[in-house]
Amino acid sequence: MTRNGDPLAHAETALRASAPHALLDVIRDTLRTDFAALSVELLLADYRLSVLQPVTELPHTATPLAIRTTTAGRAFTAQQALLEPGPAAEGVVIHVPVAVRGDRLGILRIELPGVPTAKDQRALAALATMLGHELIVAERDTDLYLQARRRERLSLAAEMQWQLLPGRGCSRTEYSLGGQLEPAYTIGGDNFDWSASADYLTVTVSNGMGHGIGAALLTNLAISALRNARRAGLDIADQASLADQALFAQYEGTQHVETLLLRFEVATGRVGVVDAGSPRVLRLRAGTVEPIEFDAQLPLGMFDRTDYREQTFHVEPGDRLVIVSDGVHTAQSPSGIAYGTTNLDRSIHSSSNLPASQAACAIITELLDYHEGTDLVDDAVVVCIDWNHSHGN
Repeated sequence: MTRNGDPLAHAETALRASAPHALLDVIRDTLRTDFAALSVELLLADYRLSVLQPVTELPHTATPLAIRTTTAGRAFTAQQALLEPGPAAEGVVIHVPVAVRGDRLGILRIELPGVPTAKDQRALAALATMLGHELIVAERDTDLYLQARRRERLSLAAEMQWQLLPGRGCSRTEYSLGGQLEPAYTIGGDNFDWSASADYLTVTVSNGMGHGIGAALLTNLAISALRNARRAGLDIADQASLADQALFAQYEGTQHVETLLLRFEVATGRVGVVDAGSPRVLRLRAGTVEPIEFDAQLPLGMFDRTDYREQTFHVEPGDRLVIVSDGVHTAQSPSGIAYGTTNLDRSIHSSSNLPASQAACAIITELLDYHEGTDLVDDAVVVCIDWNHSHGN
């Protein structure tokens, strides 16, 4: 290292003072000055999680790297730094994951003159995490990073849905979760949301009626109403009731949103549930996949002033919950063959060794493979939740 003092402190100060579109310039300066980096690239995962797209001044001007078949993709998938030989005779390229609290954003690709020490690798990982936090903040003020994630143009409905998401992953000691939407670039009415506090994790999966912009507007109203009620401190039954009223007031019963609401009590593993529609929950416990059945209640917005009831069940350490919309469990191949519970169970088993965020993507990928490369006919959501917390029920 050639600069006096702590390079991480220098980088943090410079990143916070940087223009939102210039974060990569700051990281490049730090890496060249303090680590003798020969080149630095930031690659962000596209909306489908199929490729890593380089961030450039003009989007789509550099070649993306496939996540399935490249070292950068393997580093992104495994969420650990990986090295490969560089173009120089003695150089190496290190691929460092960029993530924020379990939400995987991309990879920092750094060419170095030699293999970094363990201490330097820890410093590089800290820089990548620091960059991830700044990227989340910068997206409020610049389109650069959002544009870089696009392998193709988003439909307007998809733009609305992706902007509505809290992220694609979240991780704490007690649990981790991840979700994915498809068709990623034309998604219409399906969505998911979550909120974490010291005591609770609240998760919702929604399926708005219809397609395109109309479905996106409908779901946007439902999610906003649920958040408004949640932030007022109401329980999930009242959250559903107020969202139901908001939708009925706007659409008078002509449109509805099928929604599953879950609230996990962190200390006990007790889960409150309101089942207001088609999203389903499957539990993987001790190698066995089984559906968790609830009393079906009316979708949000179908009738005025519907009363909703909370049901309960418990999660245990090691449980994995997989929540799927009807675009998954009722899907059909182009030849008309139903995807069905057998294929879904097999997909859940085959992804059981993956982290929650990666498992959600893997289940969606198997569904896409079942569709033989064609876009899904219906919107599809997969949310995967791993429960790690030991507690007394």
